[in-house]
Amino acid sequence: MPQPPVQPLKALDLARRIERGEMSPADVVELCAAALAANEERIGAFASLDLAGARARAAAAPERLAATPLRGLPVGIKDIFDTADLPTSHGSPIHAENRPGADAALVSMVKRAGGLVLGKTVTTPFAFLDPAGTRNPHHPEHTPGGSSSGSAAAVAAGMVPIAIGTQTGGSVVRPGAFCGVAAYKPSFRVLPTVGVKTFSWSLDTPGLFAAGVADVAYAAAALTGRDLRVDGDAPAAPRIGLARTHVWPEASPAMQTAVERTARAAAAAGATLREVTLPPVLEEAFRAHAIVQDYEAYRALAYEYDHHREKLGPNLRQLLDDAATLHADDYDQACRIAERARHALATLMEEVDVLLTPSAPGAAPRGLATTGQSTFNRLWTLMGTPCINVPGLIDESGLPLGVQVVGRFGRDRAALEAALFVERVIASGRAASGA
Repeated sequence: MPQPPVQPLKALDLARRIERGEMSPADVVELCAAALAANEERIGAFASLDLAGARARAAAAPERLAATPLRGLPVGIKDIFDTADLPTSHGSPIHAENRPGADAALVSMVKRAGGLVLGKTVTTPFAFLDPAGTRNPHHPEHTPGGSSSGSAAAVAAGMVPIAIGTQTGGSVVRPGAFCGVAAYKPSFRVLPTVGVKTFSWSLDTPGLFAAGVADVAYAAAALTGRDLRVDGDAPAAPRIGLARTHVWPEASPAMQTAVERTARAAAAAGATLREVTLPPVLEEAFRAHAIVQDYEAYRALAYEYDHHREKLGPNLRQLLDDAATLHADDYDQACRIAERARHALATLMEEVDVLLTPSAPGAAPRGLATTGQSTFNRLWTLMGTPCINVPGLIDESGLPLGVQVVGRFGRDRAALEAALFVERVIASGRAASGA
């Protein structure tokens, strides 16, 4: 049965209130503490917590924190990022005692920007498909998605206003969709992977979770110093390409309806809408993703596979068993296909600002035996393009549905602006009827 409604904390609103002196960083830490007390036992979003440390840091220098880009807001960090002051297990018993000697680059960026690390969020083991036990805050009988399970769930339940995850297939956008929060996978290389447990060095991409699109854009701007905020003027009406792709039949009827109604509603609100057909090489690239990922994972996880194979989850163990047969020629050919597909996609997107697609095949599956499928994400991860889950829709059972905005490589601000436009269309209620 559905649980009492959970409410995410809006990072941008909190930051503004701290800036105006209406709240302090310590006040926000206490909001997070209350949500943790109310929700963490049933959701299980955190692998480790440092609530006492966050309280101490918030109280020690409130004026200094209030002047930083992140204003002293608490942040959750996926447990594949190295942290010098918290364990980093990568979700696996193999590394249960691992205490890194330094923070990952992105963790250091959080601290430099004035963020308070509240804790390490649960990841599936080595950020792959074997579930970790975190539950969906909206319906605990359903998965929150993965592999960034804890990050998405923690934001959805108001335990932190901002959380960090990673995506190799669909591990930012999909859990964002399942948990009903905004999720932003930037263009490849916008956020660093130094100090992150590697699964696939060509695909692994850090991403961010927050309540809404403006919140996640604010967090990205604060961390990177890039011009990514979209909370100023109303976003311009974008040129949207409705991209059903060759895997459209794998989307549930509710998801297909949600995407089509959102597209029509965006057009009614002023967006230019056209249906697009992806070049055939992008279907080839969809298949090439697995080759690139698996070939690299077999090498990135060589120590764990060679010395602790029996401690790996069954899904990961099977993938690495199979990946042992991949040859360098297979990998090189897959990389060549990916490069051709990137050029073809760039040409296609000269005619549109963004593509609109499903964020996932449907709402979160029931049960915790699976974290869902990356069917509607993996191609865009291979392309390195910015992707945003836009929340605000629900299916007939009350579970969140998300639609995905895909931008051009390196045009992250334009993608975030288009996502904000779509989010406002959804919030207006027009997407519910498609009018």
